[in-house]
Amino acid sequence: MLKKGNKLYSILTGTCPKCQEESMYVAQNPYKFGHLFKMHERCGHCGIKYKMEPSFFYGAMYVSYALGIAFAVAAFVIARLIFGINLINTFVAIVITLIVFMPVIVRLSRNIWINLFYSYDSEANTTKN
Repeated sequence: MLKKGNKLYSILTGTCPKCQEESMYVAQNPYKFGHLFKMHERCGHCGIKYKMEPSFFYGAMYVSYALGIAFAVAAFVIARLIFGINLINTFVAIVITLIVFMPVIVRLSRNIWINLFYSYDSEANTTKN
């Protein structure tokens, strides 16, 4: 079980990387496509600004690429090596996997990116900036 104070907790739950008290996103469900990229400007609990500068999350595209490769490799291993599906159908399985998990990949990449720049602060849970 993940506990607060761990970067992995913030990455997997999409909570504020500093206080880990509330979601960074307007809608927690990544499959609400109209709200996929909508984030709160600041944390309502500790007050940190999520977008430190304009275009801050462009760097998350690099993380997204790596996550996409990981999902594609996992789909390949499952389709080809475990189920023994032919190469054409394995390719189709990879494409379907990437399309279905695109919202999750986008959110995870943003969560990983912001957690590279902020660290958990236990004092942020008690005081507001």
